[in-house]
Amino acid sequence: MSTTAELLKGASDLFPDEVVTQAHVRHFDLPFGAGRFALITLDNGLDHTKPTTFGPASLANLNTAIDQVEKEAAAGEIVGVGITGKPFIFAVGADLKGVELLKRHEDALAIGKGGHEVFKRLSALAVPTFAYYNGAAMGGGVEVGLHCEYRTVSKAIAAFSLPEVFLGLVPGWGGCTLLPNLIGADKAVSVIIENSLNQNKQLKGQQVFDLGIADAIFEGADFLEQSLIWTAQVLKGEIEVERPVIDRGEAWDQAVAKGRFIADSKVHGAAPAAYRALDIIAAAKNGDLQQGYDAEDKALADLIMGGELRAGIYAFNLVQKRGKRPAGAPDKNLARPVTKVGVVGAGLMASQLALLFLRRLEVPVVLTDIDQERVDKGVGYVHAEIDKLLGKGRINQDKANRLKALVTGVLDKAEGFADADFVIEAVFEEIGVKQQVFAEVEAVAPAHAILATNTSSLSVSEMASKLKNPERVVGFHFFNPVAVLPLLEIVRGEQTDDASLATAFAVAKKLKKTAVLVKDAPAFVVNRILTRFMGEIQNVIDEGTPVEVAEKAVEPLGLPMSPLVLLELVGPAIGLHVSETLNKAFPDRFKVSPNLKAVVDAGKRGFYVYDSGKPELDPEVAALLKQGDTVLTEEQVRARVLDAVAQEIGLMLDEGVVAEPQDIDLCLITGAGWPFHLGGITPYLDREGVSERVNGKKFLAPGVASVPV
Repeated sequence: MSTTAELLKGASDLFPDEVVTQAHVRHFDLPFGAGRFALITLDNGLDHTKPTTFGPASLANLNTAIDQVEKEAAAGEIVGVGITGKPFIFAVGADLKGVELLKRHEDALAIGKGGHEVFKRLSALAVPTFAYYNGAAMGGGVEVGLHCEYRTVSKAIAAFSLPEVFLGLVPGWGGCTLLPNLIGADKAVSVIIENSLNQNKQLKGQQVFDLGIADAIFEGADFLEQSLIWTAQVLKGEIEVERPVIDRGEAWDQAVAKGRFIADSKVHGAAPAAYRALDIIAAAKNGDLQQGYDAEDKALADLIMGGELRAGIYAFNLVQKRGKRPAGAPDKNLARPVTKVGVVGAGLMASQLALLFLRRLEVPVVLTDIDQERVDKGVGYVHAEIDKLLGKGRINQDKANRLKALVTGVLDKAEGFADADFVIEAVFEEIGVKQQVFAEVEAVAPAHAILATNTSSLSVSEMASKLKNPERVVGFHFFNPVAVLPLLEIVRGEQTDDASLATAFAVAKKLKKTAVLVKDAPAFVVNRILTRFMGEIQNVIDEGTPVEVAEKAVEPLGLPMSPLVLLELVGPAIGLHVSETLNKAFPDRFKVSPNLKAVVDAGKRGFYVYDSGKPELDPEVAALLKQGDTVLTEEQVRARVLDAVAQEIGLMLDEGVVAEPQDIDLCLITGAGWPFHLGGITPYLDREGVSERVNGKKFLAPGVASVPV
């Protein structure tokens, strides 16, 4: 038994639930008399939508296949070896379900070494090797191809990436070492660091080819056939693959520096993965591959045993699993069909909602407002956005015409909503206004129609309290921008019935939103937590801490933007309104900042100006601020803010606002862009000891977003 086989056999017991990938070897006579060729196909035996991954048993199977082709190559029986995947999926990397079960550093190190030892054998074969990226390729799937001499890619691929940094790892089976040596450090940094930290941005087939990762690109329909023809031409010398000379001078160093700047701007030094990857890329400048592989092994093992990866996997599972099977959702068979949607209001938010319903449901959508000018503006917005989609090639002319024909605007609610199945309001955030709107809609809409509110903080139950049929009112809280942020807080009022709630969840699924069931409590989840978080920042500023100290204090969380920049994005007036709502409900914890009120009263859109290209405190805002004389350090501010958030989350869970802490994290990740490397917020509070300090216990059980005990 080879050392590699022994290594993998020893690790296999650590992955009890591995979905094992087979590596089938087939042989072809290549065209043009190029000779006998061996093709390894990766296939986990599941349907074509299920990804192929690499755990110890899967790597062992690939290792066995390489044993076979190695003997054939040495005997002169084959002229080359290729590797590809099952239809639509090449391979998507390591088996993360097994990785998160690892408890010891040496076990994590064995997984890194095992992958390297198998993949390296491809580049060591006595014949040329080819990778045929026929479908989705991520992580280790990309890396196994990098160990081959040549690569082709399908134009149909929509997902190709090295997402490890996004999850809290490094591309540790050759990615950090081989990719910069193939396409140069600058392009490699873009793929490994920039794309990963940009919400795991995926490459398409054409981009893979343009970057130089693949040597040839073919249509998806006959991709393998064309790849084998191209292979034959390469082997016969009819095609010579030329690659650019890699600049190993100053350009390499500049690329690494660019990567550090990107990492600093995204995670502010709070997450180690990007920096570990950049260290390996920097060292790869000397071209010593084994040195790079050894560094990857160590980085992998260190990061696997760290909190960031566990939080990253936890966050990934929340989005991919819990987000698609919402906790507490009623029986989907209770849902009623929605064949027409009404939208009350035609402002920007209402128009965004109309566009979303139109695109996803493809049913008639009608907007209403108080005058024709506003109605026309709302319909015009939707038409303009459809034209943009047409201009970008996202839809064809026929579909553009069909969508435009489906959206209309009227002044008379009776005319617009008489046959609507789902009516959502997006009007001024004042309870009396919303109650009046719902009374008007109830009078004209069918008895079965769902009445949904996009309120961000008001009581859904109170909104429905004066209606004849309050059981059909449901909260349907979107986050701005509607087209970008996935979260949809679905709020059950005190009298909302199961059929209405089931219909709301069914619509959310068609809208392709991440729906979370939320109790009708002030500001629900995201706005309540963010208001408490930002409220403490405003409190310490009001008390005397300089703005820059208060802002910098929370940088170690690695949030996508600082609190006051986020306030600017949300809008100070909206932030003030939500804080006033929460102050009425919980006056002991939520204060209304006099300085924020002054900023809103002055008509300022934020605390900063950007004349220099970076945020600087607006002199006019500085003149408005009235501060006390209590000055805190960054550490004191951070502790105070985190304590406040931990307290609020504990109270929300006690109140049953959501089912579990996992729903809090899912909401923050998908509704507020909270970083994956934190796992939302509760794993971070647990790791930092804040949960126990404030609430006397951790939010999550041992082994959830942490190393198993």
